[in-house]
Amino acid sequence: MKVKEVMTENPIVAELPGTRTEVLKRLVKNNITGVPVIKGDDGTLAGFVTRQDIFAKPDEEQLALVMRRDVPTIGPNASVKDAARALVNNNLSHLPVVEKNKLVGIVTPTDLLIVVEKDNPSVAVEEIVRSPCIPIYQHAPLMVALATFRAAKVFALPVIDDDAKLVGIITDRDIFNQTVVDSSVVMSDLGISDDEDNWTWEGLRNVLKLWYEVSRVDLPKLAVKDIMIKNPMTVFRKTLVGDAARIMRKNDFGQLPVRDSKDNLVAMVYDIDVVSTLAK
Repeated sequence: MKVKEVMTENPIVAELPGTRTEVLKRLVKNNITGVPVIKGDDGTLAGFVTRQDIFAKPDEEQLALVMRRDVPTIGPNASVKDAARALVNNNLSHLPVVEKNKLVGIVTPTDLLIVVEKDNPSVAVEEIVRSPCIPIYQHAPLMVALATFRAAKVFALPVIDDDAKLVGIITDRDIFNQTVVDSSVVMSDLGISDDEDNWTWEGLRNVLKLWYEVSRVDLPKLAVKDIMIKNPMTVFRKTLVGDAARIMRKNDFGQLPVRDSKDNLVAMVYDIDVVSTLAK
């Protein structure tokens, strides 16, 4: 299968010359985490910018000074295996698809889940887990969960009870759904005015996690158990990766807790881990 069969065509882009504020507007309005950057005069790919890139340089307004220029790319006629290798080896969540220096699409780990699902290689989930599993106690305050996200550089935490049994899962978005923030302050801080565009809180929360430190948000005095997703969907350590890919794709999950035969939590598997089976 070729990249052009799974890629997203005509992706949302930013143009040079451009500004950080313009990119933030696109991220918020479309609820996405990054965009390819093209040259305004000829449409050639110039780089890529993500929310991480923007917030690493919060005082820099010029897009040319914020974006990453040397980004891996792939051609539309390349194989999906080559795309998987590029994503996995470079730890990417977006891979621009380029033909004759022109951007023609973008491919993500989510796009490749269907390929793994169809191939369903004889590989168990436990063989592909690459990231450490960091659980959190169900009675931990939300502030502790937020600090754990930042320190561990993860976006989801399995939740365990007094017996160390899995009882839920919590994501960074679940926490920010509980934040109390004045929307006018957020828009001002992000350089976004309340103009003709209709900003949504879903989109705003997409950038809040990296923009606001703990001191900038007011979290209610709740415990993790109060907002977690209870009894989350899981896979067993011996589950085939194709089955895990199907569950992720159908439910739009980026990760799944992994259990053993005694229902003990043993790992978290992410979409990029599943895609790594294509890279071999």
